[in-house]
Amino acid sequence: MQNLGQWVLAVTGAIFLAEIIAGRHRKVYARSDWFVNGICIFLGALVRPLGAVVVAALIAWVLPGGKGTLHAMPFWPAVLTIVLIAEFLNYWAHRLSHEWKGRKGLDWLWRMHRTHHTAKYVNVLLNFRISLFWSLVSGLTWAFALALYLGLTKPAAVAIALFSFWGIFTHSDFRWDDAIRSHRVFGPAFRGLEHVFISPGIHHSHHGYGKDGGNYRNFGIFLSIYDWAFGTLHIPEGRPFRYGIPGETPHWADDAFSPLNVGTWTDRIRSLQSTKTE
Repeated sequence: MQNLGQWVLAVTGAIFLAEIIAGRHRKVYARSDWFVNGICIFLGALVRPLGAVVVAALIAWVLPGGKGTLHAMPFWPAVLTIVLIAEFLNYWAHRLSHEWKGRKGLDWLWRMHRTHHTAKYVNVLLNFRISLFWSLVSGLTWAFALALYLGLTKPAAVAIALFSFWGIFTHSDFRWDDAIRSHRVFGPAFRGLEHVFISPGIHHSHHGYGKDGGNYRNFGIFLSIYDWAFGTLHIPEGRPFRYGIPGETPHWADDAFSPLNVGTWTDRIRSLQSTKTE
């Protein structure tokens, strides 16, 4: 797992450098983005693994006698099973976080995920712009923790690597798939594959709005089969009209520590202090 982290950093760094050289990071960041990205990337590297530990401990508490039960399961069937279950759990947690937006008593799930959508750009850094608490409800976390608990350590490691690298490539600003999708010969076959696998175009569409955008669809990370099966798949023609979400941008602290309203609390304290000094 340590080597996986090093490879993730290396691949991310290489794509990040290529994006910078290509000018893909010029004038795309607001001041708040620097705070949100910094907190999510650097503190997230420490905090999110703790979320996985909490989930694993909870599974062990609920299923005390099942540790290592599936350790003898064949390797590749185990990998496939983990990927299918992880993607299924992710699909519904992800979809509900969007569909419960604004619902009283349930909006906390959207606010917890909203951090990943408030950026008005898509590049390789966005892959790590995730609320520090999202891992507690992420379908991937629960699936991987359960797999490790059941003794599927190596298959789980392969599945984690697959999702990690796929997320890096689908968040990259380089949209190599647009040319293939519009190709006269290869386009139809590629569109067929997009009913099974998430392409950069499909995921960019999820981060946009307007033409070829819509965060109410394309909820998969690696596989698009559940989007296809449940009617939320959209295969775009090009980039979305706009990235991000319409409306006012949240306070950077609310964004980074969502669903906690840290920024709101800070503003209230400052307001009270200024009132007292007047």
